[in-house]
Amino acid sequence: MGIFSKLKHAFQNSEDQDRYLSGLGKSRKGFSERIRKLALGFTGVNEEFLEELMIVLLEADIGIHTAQKIIDEVESRAMDQKLRSFSEISECLVETMADMYGVEDEELVHEHADGTTVILMVGVNGSGKTTTTAKLTRLFKEQGKQVALAAADTFRAGAIDQLAVWAQRLDVPCIRGKENGDPSAVLVDACRYAKEHHIDYLIGDTAGRLQNKTNLMNELGKMKRVVEREIPSAPHEVWLVIDATTGQNGISQAKIFMETCNVTGIILTKLDGTAKGGIVIAIRDLLGLPVKFIGLGEKEDDLRPFDLHTYLYGMCEGLFDDAS
Repeated sequence: MGIFSKLKHAFQNSEDQDRYLSGLGKSRKGFSERIRKLALGFTGVNEEFLEELMIVLLEADIGIHTAQKIIDEVESRAMDQKLRSFSEISECLVETMADMYGVEDEELVHEHADGTTVILMVGVNGSGKTTTTAKLTRLFKEQGKQVALAAADTFRAGAIDQLAVWAQRLDVPCIRGKENGDPSAVLVDACRYAKEHHIDYLIGDTAGRLQNKTNLMNELGKMKRVVEREIPSAPHEVWLVIDATTGQNGISQAKIFMETCNVTGIILTKLDGTAKGGIVIAIRDLLGLPVKFIGLGEKEDDLRPFDLHTYLYGMCEGLFDDAS
């Protein structure tokens, strides 16, 4: 079974196919249409074609480093497999992207088997961290989980109240402290509450300051120590929230957070608002982290678990017509 057939089959069996198609509309329009235009005057995998393909990849925000790796691999496979037609090259391109992302993380959440699973949300201000925390809460509640929130972003004006409003709307407890107070103290209280009330998931919404890396490192390090003291092996997940519309700048921000804490996965927000959906491949290549969830719209239920095959189909749907 070729990659297109495999992706189509996976897509047709996905519960999120409509959300992926609509949420990736801008990216698909930019990526698939530009790839299809390369078919005009296509004479083979030569220098001119590879240069044009590079431009398409860069416009999709795959980034120069990752794009060059894809170009080199497509050229190598085309030569080794003696690929001649444009449809064969298109399939080779998508297969290369799938292989570059690699095997998806089998567990969406690495749960703590003996008690509360602690998830810390990190990321710069404006990435959608607090709203994403609320959307995750809704998702977990739909799965029958007991969820509590910790308002550990004590330094951004209004952040505590914003999370508290979401908590009230979602009917979940929100452990909060004073504005400009110690975020670690909030997490200690939250961990103790979670243990006492047998909470399945405790989600901590942390501050997103990047002005001083040393302070950020100290702050996140202290948070890790206090939650681990309260709940063994916590935090069990540290999810970095990246705004997809910031593109490669978001990856630069991510590297700073990765230097300061043990990030275990990425949540990519606002993917519906950009034509640069290729950043998913760049994130995996440059950061080596799995994308856990993607934001495909403004509604509360538009944060969806990431599925590589459905994502690639949503990005490349226009290419399938040429291969059928």
